[in-house]
Amino acid sequence: QVQLQESGPGLVKPSQTLSLICTVSGGSITTTYYAWSWLRQPPGKGLEWMGVIAYDGSTYYSPSLKSRTSISRDTSKNQFSLQLSSVTPEDTAVYYCASGGMRGSWFTFASWGQGTRVTVSS
Repeated sequence: QVQLQESGPGLVKPSQTLSLICTVSGGSITTTYYAWSWLRQPPGKGLEWMGVIAYDGSTYYSPSLKSRTSISRDTSKNQFSLQLSSVTPEDTAVYYCASGGMRGSWFTFASWGQGTRVTVSS
């Protein structure tokens, strides 16, 4: 059973870069045909997919966030990370990491972290 745990600061100032880490246990981030995603849910709004890093290190991003988003990984630590630059208060949300199988550019979300709340405020 794959388990995921998000970590990072709960408060980020406007214009700064939000950085989160997802630590994975019970499975490897290099497992073939698995993908590792970041999603978020702003207060009172729906869930938004931000991007993904696949088992082979390839990345895919939401078009609306692509210019500000970077997802990377550290295979030695079995972690993957999210960086979101130039944040504004509209980036305030609960951020989740998730994983599941993939086929082409089709990704699933079978396992989820508990989520971490990030507030953007001065």
